[in-house]
Amino acid sequence: MTTSIYLDNNATTPVDSRVVAAMLPWLAGAFGNPSSIHAAGQRARGALEAAREETAASLGCSPREIVFTSGGTEADHLAVQGAFLSRGATGLVAIGATEHPAVVAAARALEARGAAVRILPVDENGVVSLDALDTALAEGARLVSVMWANNETGVLAPLEAIAARCRAAGALFHCDAVQAAGKVVIDLRQVTIDLLSISAHKFHGPKGAGALFVRRGVALAAQQPGGHQERGWRGGTENVAGAVGLGRALSLALAELPEADSRQLAFRQRFIKAALAAGGHLNGANAARLSNTLSVSWAGLSGEALVIALDLAGIATSSGSACAAGSTEPSPVLAAMGVAPALAKGALRISLSRMTTEEEVVLTEQVLPEVVARLQAPGRKSPA
Repeated sequence: MTTSIYLDNNATTPVDSRVVAAMLPWLAGAFGNPSSIHAAGQRARGALEAAREETAASLGCSPREIVFTSGGTEADHLAVQGAFLSRGATGLVAIGATEHPAVVAAARALEARGAAVRILPVDENGVVSLDALDTALAEGARLVSVMWANNETGVLAPLEAIAARCRAAGALFHCDAVQAAGKVVIDLRQVTIDLLSISAHKFHGPKGAGALFVRRGVALAAQQPGGHQERGWRGGTENVAGAVGLGRALSLALAELPEADSRQLAFRQRFIKAALAAGGHLNGANAARLSNTLSVSWAGLSGEALVIALDLAGIATSSGSACAAGSTEPSPVLAAMGVAPALAKGALRISLSRMTTEEEVVLTEQVLPEVVARLQAPGRKSPA
């Protein structure tokens, strides 16, 4: 059955038609290279810098502090490896236990080059331990990376407390805000984050377009050398259309955030009620969370089976991170939270967007309990 209800927006979002309209001129007639000095190139340069200004205005920073990338993964690697290596290849880097695989991979790459990696544990709600952070900082951690909002549970980190501790200890603080951008207000004038990653396709922008905020004074070692672009930190001809789309998508998301946040919160609460009534366990229930995200588990069920059954009913969901699709192992995020393996294997993630409708919610409320009951029927074996 063709998917008619899309509830996997933490994996990616549909592109806003207004974003497409903003990008089209730079995909068609205006094709100049922004590094060229002729008129066509300078028109492209103008569009790129306007997109940088629009992105910076949405984040509360200077355009000079925005580096365009190919997405969140590249931004994470440039931040974690680039900032750490700019200070030498040895020392301690600390990351949260529920970080995105991109941050984990970047930290492990540093470990292979001689760095020590400290994994900061989280509590049963997925909130990073500040005591463990204090210990890591006391032991000389030079860089800390903790995500703003978890991509599976939506749990929000205590960012102000983390930032203050890092600043007091002289450590750089990187925040993967890929799931937070466009869903919460990010004002980098108010919180002292040194590096922050975002990705356009998480807030109704195009895939393949991301950005890294680099606070003035923070040095980076280029991870993609080979050109002078993006202050020499990210070589390669810039994706002008993608940058334009990112800037426009983020500004639209923030302009419409109050209404979208209220609607999504109401929808999320209805889904939680339906899931709990069907015997589900809400993951991260006692922590502050994004309004658009819920993670629910059923003991004895397979998250993959839940996703397939819902998809057959025309409803797209996820059993966890899209970057871990195909894995039959329990989610590392839920494992770090102490969720029992039998429960973690039965996880379902529903993630909404500002395009989610009342009609879609009503239908899913009806279908979800039916699917759970059918999979729990006596004699039925759920896939491992």
